[in-house]
Amino acid sequence: MSAHPEAGTTNWDAETRMSYDTVADSYADQVRHALAEQPYLSGALALFVDSVRRSGGPVADMGCGPGQITAHLNELGIDSFGVDLSPQMIDVARRDHPGLRFEVGSITAPELPDASVGGLIAWQSLIHMPDEDVRVALEHFRRVLRPGGPVQLLFHAGNDSWVKTQGYGGHPMNVPVYRRQPHLVAGWLREAGFEVEAHMVLNPDSEFPQALLFARRAA
Repeated sequence: MSAHPEAGTTNWDAETRMSYDTVADSYADQVRHALAEQPYLSGALALFVDSVRRSGGPVADMGCGPGQITAHLNELGIDSFGVDLSPQMIDVARRDHPGLRFEVGSITAPELPDASVGGLIAWQSLIHMPDEDVRVALEHFRRVLRPGGPVQLLFHAGNDSWVKTQGYGGHPMNVPVYRRQPHLVAGWLREAGFEVEAHMVLNPDSEFPQALLFARRAA
């Protein structure tokens, strides 16, 4: 891994927006059918949908990328919409999933009313943010969720970080990437007003394990 990205990444949001604008089409091609090959992630979404059915929708997919997860949730019968920092990602999402709602927006300053969503999902959308901005995002997640509403996070598990300079078809990128331990993010969720229900690590022996965290806004 390369050097820690904290230094020189104060504009992580602008760099992330530009990088994902560049790779939007190739990224969409890579992830379009990926969920079908990941049964644990599919199962996690099924659990999430069941929880949302008890609390009521809609669901906000924060950092939705090309919209494949938003579309899957809708296919499972949950009214869902996507928000992403990258305008080009949103264009791809609207193209690939016409009729669904996608908006350009920031995870750290979402333009959503208080207590306006029944569930919230953020898959791999916190991995480019410094710690302090993740905590800001989690506070907003609590604000926009109704009491008792579930939240599900997916992120890289580990302790290191680096700057990603190329990816998704060989296109240039310039984004920090952070790996975090589930117990650390769980602590931030509790501080933000969530009750943590479960977490799991997928592929723990692989080079890039992923963590899933299940929580609920405290009633």
